[in-house]
Amino acid sequence: MIYIKNDDDIFLMKKAGHIVRDTLNLIKSIIKPGISTNYLDCEAEKYILSCGAKPSFKGYYGFPSTLCISINNEVIHGIPSDKIIKDGDIVSVDCGANIHGFHADAARTFSVGRISEEADNLIKVTEQSFFEAIKYARELNTIGDISFAIQNYVESHGYSVVKAFTGHGIGKDLHESPEVPNFGRKSSGIMIRKGMALAIEPMVNMGSEHINVLDDNWTVITRDGSLSAHYENTVIITSDEPEIITL
Repeated sequence: MIYIKNDDDIFLMKKAGHIVRDTLNLIKSIIKPGISTNYLDCEAEKYILSCGAKPSFKGYYGFPSTLCISINNEVIHGIPSDKIIKDGDIVSVDCGANIHGFHADAARTFSVGRISEEADNLIKVTEQSFFEAIKYARELNTIGDISFAIQNYVESHGYSVVKAFTGHGIGKDLHESPEVPNFGRKSSGIMIRKGMALAIEPMVNMGSEHINVLDDNWTVITRDGSLSAHYENTVIITSDEPEIITL
């Protein structure tokens, strides 16, 4: 079932969205070579709690941390640890916050120090594929229109979209219907309606689309060892332009 949000729901989701946005901005301001992913996770958790919210991810199906932090060839769901971030790394940080029972979710891939031109281009294409997609996040379009826009843009730049994981609806639950794949056909799937809330999240690999899951049962890596980037925002469907509540 797809839950259509009313004005009160959207008000609370915007609060959650602003906390997620500000948490990711905090991470952007402190990420640098020589610090651990655990340090970033602790700072994010302290900030979210200081806002009167709860981390959406911590405890979700047993996930142990506030942030998912995925480095280089890690696609998503990396578990923060004592691992040290190095100059030249690209670091994907996924964050969710829950306030008064409503969630918001967003992700960014950050460059650390001097990264390669190829890595920089991967990050830019991944981010822009999101903005190509939300052109279609309007009433009377379909989820397939969003999905096709992501895939078409990414593949036109020689990269691949991860097909094993998708974006999703969001609201009282962190993951709700509908799924929002990063690949698809125009005019296919569920019709988009005002009041839907979608977490649209391109996951883009420099090489093959194929992935593996590590023995921790969380961390997803590229099978061929190529770099991966992730960009996500929570979007509210309106009667006009879609509203991005995590920017």
